[in-house]
Amino acid sequence: QVQLVESGGGLVQAGGSLRLSCAASGRTFSMYAMGWFRQAPGKEREFVAAINWSGGSTYYADSVKGRFTISRDNAKDTVYLQMNSLKSEDTAVYYCAAKRGPDLSTTYDYNYWGQGTQVTVSS
Repeated sequence: QVQLVESGGGLVQAGGSLRLSCAASGRTFSMYAMGWFRQAPGKEREFVAAINWSGGSTYYADSVKGRFTISRDNAKDTVYLQMNSLKSEDTAVYYCAAKRGPDLSTTYDYNYWGQGTQVTVSS
């Protein structure tokens, strides 16, 4: 069992930055690939970014490529999402997720999910 707790969400003006954190506990963090997803009101949950177990491989949705950066610190059992140049369309609840195994995934086949953190971008 893995518990995931997101933090760092909040209200920010368009063009601003936020860094989300996701702290994991319960199992060996480095055994899991990690991902970030988001869900806006009235929309389906969508993939944002993913990172493999070592941090050596990452993948981004086209909508955030060049603005968001995913990273992880296995010594701290934490994955991060640095979000720059935020836009109003980035407003959503952001979820982190953990997937058993070394390889990242862009689909919903993650084993554990956090409770989410709200990000609101005002225009």
